[in-house]
Amino acid sequence: MQQKVIVIGSGFAGLSAATFLAKAGYKVSVIEKNSVPGGRAKQLKQDGFVFDMGPSWYWMPDVFERYFSLFGKKVSDYYQLKRLNPSYRIYYSDSTLDIPADYNELKNTFNSIEPESGNKLQKFLDEAEYKYKVGIHQLVHKPGQSLREFLDIKLLKGIFKLDVFNSITRHVAKYFKHPKLKELMEFPVLFLGALPKKTPALYSLMNYADIVGGTWYPEKGMYSIVEAMYSVAKELGVEFYFNEDVQEIIVENGVARSIKSINTQSNKELFLDADVIVSGADYHHVESKLLQQQWRSYSEKYWNTRVMAPSCILFYIGLNKKLKNILHHNLFFDTSFEVHGKEIYETKEWPTNPLFYVNAASVTDTTVAPEGCENLMILIPVATELNNDTDAIREHYFEMVMERMEKLLGEPIKNNIIYKSSFANSDFVTEYHSFKGNAYGLANTLWQTAILKPSCKSKKVANLFYAGQLTVPGPGVPPSLISGEVVAKEVIKYSEVNAYSAEFNS
Repeated sequence: MQQKVIVIGSGFAGLSAATFLAKAGYKVSVIEKNSVPGGRAKQLKQDGFVFDMGPSWYWMPDVFERYFSLFGKKVSDYYQLKRLNPSYRIYYSDSTLDIPADYNELKNTFNSIEPESGNKLQKFLDEAEYKYKVGIHQLVHKPGQSLREFLDIKLLKGIFKLDVFNSITRHVAKYFKHPKLKELMEFPVLFLGALPKKTPALYSLMNYADIVGGTWYPEKGMYSIVEAMYSVAKELGVEFYFNEDVQEIIVENGVARSIKSINTQSNKELFLDADVIVSGADYHHVESKLLQQQWRSYSEKYWNTRVMAPSCILFYIGLNKKLKNILHHNLFFDTSFEVHGKEIYETKEWPTNPLFYVNAASVTDTTVAPEGCENLMILIPVATELNNDTDAIREHYFEMVMERMEKLLGEPIKNNIIYKSSFANSDFVTEYHSFKGNAYGLANTLWQTAILKPSCKSKKVANLFYAGQLTVPGPGVPPSLISGEVVAKEVIKYSEVNAYSAEFNS
């Protein structure tokens, strides 16, 4: 008899888990709170503008290609990719720095900032390549259920080359002295949700992804990936229930039997039975709101001691003109990296003068804005647990970044805005049940890596599993795709053991 799996949430991890389980022969149903698939990778369409509301960087194209290949598909079956050149621009208070896609040009750029640093870059990347190949092709595919998973001779021999006990900050400082180069090489780990000084040097693999793998853009935006994965899922027979907010996982004798949800449109209750439940939703929300106390693996004390990745304030802006001096990806590093980082992770206060990021997808893609117009997404990283997320606070930061953008780009912007909306801490909680309003999940610190992350398998409920950014392997789009694959394999193992046990006992 075909086993039934319910997947809660249709973000990247949920879609990934659903597709792998459907391919393995399970009858899969996906329960999604919102009206469309994608989770945090939703799309906003308004007045001719199309915004990716969540992830906007396409790194590690090999991970996406591998995912689709496992279903007999190619990325190009669903969307076309364009490599961005320059990859991105950094705005400093006194200058700009474009990061060229061509490696030799990049080495020359490094040498112009710090003599001989181009040669040091090659040595840095040689180490990063080893970490990338081991990290992305081996470590992230381990479910983190036991230390025995890591008792691999090749892995153990290369443990020191992986540099897990050193920090990115110290590792980068071995090669580069100029502050601009240090910030440039530390920047990619911000996607992992922790300060560089708290992030293992293993994650210099992100520099390899950035420089060697390249920065790409999928035609019509990141939502193209969601649509592609949704298409794969539908082809495999996955059934989707939208506008269904799960209220409870019903557990009997340590086994999850069904879920209860409420339709956000009709307010009707839905009950679905299952042999296995996989949650791609916020881990803390599932534990604290959907399970009774005796079935929770982790206490509130445990969750409150986790180091969370930042939240953020997002602005979606439509302009009635094109900007003259902007690229697709833009980092505004015109203030103190150190002060802003401290305000996010240590003092947990609203930032005084934050760094920020601007995505101008319309520079590359004419379909995301009306003709002659510009589409901007502005992201300001902020701490979690900032409760007074008010309109006044948002407007304060909007005015701040507009003033800095106009000064650094050398042209007016504010008076050309014809569309504007925002999304911040309280919206992450409302829309995604996000723990403490985090935007990226659990920070990838040394003490929150692999087996030290919340487990992808419940410790109390035999057939309840978790995928996504609060469990292995961690935050980011490529890791989310891998997370779904990892948990699907764990579900299959569980089913095989159960089947063997039932046969043996009969």
